[in-house]
Amino acid sequence: MHNVIYLLLRRMRLPLIVVIATYSISVLGLVLIPGVDDQGNPWRMDFFHAIYFVSFLGSTIGFGEIPYPFTDAQRMWTLFIIYAAVVSWLYAIGSILTLIQDSGFRRVVAFSNFARKVRHRQEPFYLVCGYGDAGSWLVRELTERGFHCVVVEKDQQKILNLQVEDLHDDVPGLCADATDASSLIAAGLKHPKCQGVIGLTGDDHYNLTVAITSKLLAPELPVICQSDSKDAADNMASFGTDQIVDPFEIFASRFAMMFHSPSMYLVYEWMTAVHNAPLTELKTPPHGTWILCGFGRFGKAVRDYLAMEHVKTLLIEADIDLTQAPKGTIEGRGTEAHTLLEADVKEVAGVIAGTDNDSNNLSILITARDLNPQLFTVGRQNFRSNDAIFRAARIDLTMQPATITAQHILSMLLAPLLDDFLRIANEQDEAWANLLVSRVAGVVEEVAPETWDIEISPLQTPAVFGCLIRGQEIRLQHVCADPRDRDAMLPCVPLLLKRDGISTLLPDMDRVLRGGDQLLFCGRKEAKEQMDHVVHDHQAIDYTRTGIDRPSGSVWRWLTSRS
Repeated sequence: MHNVIYLLLRRMRLPLIVVIATYSISVLGLVLIPGVDDQGNPWRMDFFHAIYFVSFLGSTIGFGEIPYPFTDAQRMWTLFIIYAAVVSWLYAIGSILTLIQDSGFRRVVAFSNFARKVRHRQEPFYLVCGYGDAGSWLVRELTERGFHCVVVEKDQQKILNLQVEDLHDDVPGLCADATDASSLIAAGLKHPKCQGVIGLTGDDHYNLTVAITSKLLAPELPVICQSDSKDAADNMASFGTDQIVDPFEIFASRFAMMFHSPSMYLVYEWMTAVHNAPLTELKTPPHGTWILCGFGRFGKAVRDYLAMEHVKTLLIEADIDLTQAPKGTIEGRGTEAHTLLEADVKEVAGVIAGTDNDSNNLSILITARDLNPQLFTVGRQNFRSNDAIFRAARIDLTMQPATITAQHILSMLLAPLLDDFLRIANEQDEAWANLLVSRVAGVVEEVAPETWDIEISPLQTPAVFGCLIRGQEIRLQHVCADPRDRDAMLPCVPLLLKRDGISTLLPDMDRVLRGGDQLLFCGRKEAKEQMDHVVHDHQAIDYTRTGIDRPSGSVWRWLTSRS
């Protein structure tokens, strides 16, 4: 705000001088020019009456000649005052309007308002750097789940999009370079309510700078950044970045998983799905040889993971020397029919379009499907703005880097245990995965499940922890019971129990809980809300544990004891 006032005074210096000089000269002239009173005696106006007269005359109000009728000399001077005041005010008002339209002044005002709004925040929030496809998706999902965010984005148009976005919460946005330390500090980097920094600028160098700045200025804050290259990821890790998200590695590992455990892939999709999204159906890609178009970061990751599943790939690359494609790679974009025919497209099991151009990817898949309608198609969609045309193309599996990145970060924020669960679950066989899919599908019906975790501690589960302190036994079924009917279980599935660093998948309902236990659940949203009530309310946990609904008020307890 000091910058705004300083800039305002500096830009309005000359107009203010003109207005003040005009009023001063006008007042001085009225005081010096002689007049006559109502008796015809000589009279001079004092400063009080002169200032009063010039004030209402300069604003074009005009109450008349006071306190006595003017002489011709005074009226001549009054004509000068009228025109001089009007001109000076027009000049001042015009300068104010010009200043308001000035982009620099508006930027300073916006920065001051943003900093003040962030400074006065009382709720915990995440600092999101970048409001592109991934950032906008993540902010929307976080606000829908009750989290608060602050956004820093260097593109003014994206900040305007944020301001008109129909979000569940007011999200302050600043148009600034996230690599500028002062911008991060103004956005709340050192704010006591800041919960973490998320770098989603879309540029590895910018994300690396955000990670370095955050770790140097606020080393206690967790930092999550997207990285599309190994070198940038290594640099981020060297500065202590807590989580580094590579969407190409994530998709490649999950896609390869479809070949040996389609059910486990389905679990991944459900656990990281969009809020209230419909359940995705099971897809099984055919085994055999696959055509991979594009050998950039995405193509390299997919080829490596498919090789682990013993799936052969035929490469098509437009610039073999630049990407250092291996021997045997077919040179071309893959959009041409003769290139696909050279790769024997009529005999392969599927085709993967993985270039950084959405139009080329669509052209590859449509051309390949015309040549072989039985192909399993996988397409890389680089921009979410192309959702409509990718849906119209009826691609079997679409890879969106921004969505994958945002989904992975969201799952880490909502349920930190989910990453451990998915990693351990991936080591299980297909039969176990089928059992898990059936159990989850049985409680969530047609909507993707919510995931959440709890820790048996005085802060997160005071009612449960209080029972343990009193020596009362609490089992997992007591936490999962419906607080309205203890014989009915909440629509949720306990996925993981972590105790003393040891993780147990799908723990039994009769498992006795201890202080410090960490539990991961998935299920309906209402189950999460009811469970939150059970672990916080002593009366509710007593009912689910004993079946006795004890009165909460002293009067009701006295009446119950009397009866």
